Amino acid sequence: MISNKIEDIINIQIEKEGYSSNLYLAMASWAENQGFAGTAEWLHAQAEEERSHMLKFIAYVNDRGGKAIIPDFKKPPSDFVDISTCFKQVMEHERYITNSINEIVALCAQERDFTTQNWVQWFVNEQIQEEKSVQGILDKLRLLGPGNLYMFDRDVLAMRQAEAAPAKTA
Repeated sequence: MISNKIEDIINIQIEKEGYSSNLYLAMASWAENQGFAGTAEWLHAQAEEERSHMLKFIAYVNDRGGKAIIPDFKKPPSDFVDISTCFKQVMEHERYITNSINEIVALCAQERDFTTQNWVQWFVNEQIQEEKSVQGILDKLRLLGPGNLYMFDRDVLAMRQAEAAPAKTA
């Protein structure tokens, strides 16, 4: 059985993951309208991934005897200054989510809920990968400068396709 405190903090995370999905959908729509098809595809995939994270949290709360709450989601912005600023906002948001996941881990330790602490470790590791991916994109943008955005967009598409490809075994 899940404690009320753990149930509450995970329900808050459910809202954050749902908002993340909507934020990335809004960014994807903006990117499509700016002609960045590769970036839009990357953001669409991120939106779907965040939705799947939300669903995992919902299932976990319900499986542990709690009650997952599906909240209203705040409307994300729909316009972004430029591609670089957009990805800086993605990084800022991913760091926000990382901090939120860390708060769950800290509460699990305080509550001595080692089952949830172990389960949420997957999200801790996932956030490491999320931030690494976005940092790679920010690094490419820095190296390219404000020109060469066509090549950048192709690189982002290639990155998403490489991440989505099944891992090859040796």
